Amino acid sequence: MSVRVTQNMLNNNMMRNLNNSMGIMDKLQEQLSSGRKVNRPSDDPVVAARGMLYRSSLMENSQYQRNATDAQSWLELSDDSLDESTNVLQRIRELLVQSGDASLADDSLKAMGEEIKQLKHQLGSIANATIGGRYIFAGTDTLNAPYQGEDFVSTNNSEIRLEVSKQVYVPINVNGQSIFNKQDADGDNVFKLLDAVVGKLAAGTPANDMLGKMDFQMDNLMAERAALGARVNRIELVQERLATEEVNVCGLMSTNEDADIAEVITNLKTQENVHRSALGSGSRIIQPTLLDFLR
Repeated sequence: MSVRVTQNMLNNNMMRNLNNSMGIMDKLQEQLSSGRKVNRPSDDPVVAARGMLYRSSLMENSQYQRNATDAQSWLELSDDSLDESTNVLQRIRELLVQSGDASLADDSLKAMGEEIKQLKHQLGSIANATIGGRYIFAGTDTLNAPYQGEDFVSTNNSEIRLEVSKQVYVPINVNGQSIFNKQDADGDNVFKLLDAVVGKLAAGTPANDMLGKMDFQMDNLMAERAALGARVNRIELVQERLATEEVNVCGLMSTNEDADIAEVITNLKTQENVHRSALGSGSRIIQPTLLDFLR
């Protein structure tokens, strides 16, 4: 059975098609002005969902990079502090060797003792090094100075860990117990050893017989610095990987969301021509009425 096509049906179809054409041009124009294929989730739910995933990955990556930067700051300050400690102990060792010179007078030995006493205070200041108001050699008890009353009093050896990748935690602090409270065979740490050295020199007695104990402390310090250096290298590798991952995720997000401007312009021009053709054909579809002949 044939369907009767009326003028009203032609008019309605023409208007609907023109509206659809303008809707397509509006979408293309929005892509061109924003530079994005998707401006709302309804444009493409799959692309929008991927975009949310990529943004979450970038946020996580940014936090991991901040953690890695904090870790690097802690480790670099720790390394600088241990380097200064090495210089202090090296100077003390030189004085111990000099104190064995039999030609030295008691006043010279006492002067050496005074210098070592000051070097001990400097070593204590190093043990109390801080970053952001937190003591780096106090374990997790970062608000209390580990060196007090002429000795290293902290007993906290817990690690401070930061997450630098998913489920990857790196200790950022150096165990102060292993450095400043390392006890020799006689149960003396480095500060008690220096007190004994100062006591001998103040009494006018050479202290070169304590070179073995001093070498023990220096060897221990060098071993801790080597372990710290390995951690610094690891953090640098982590930072490089995070930077590469950030670039990759940004590239994926751009591929997923950014519009191909050349393609959009071409499609827009094509749709403009289609729309003009639709307007031209529509003007011919609308038939003249009886009023047009009454003029």
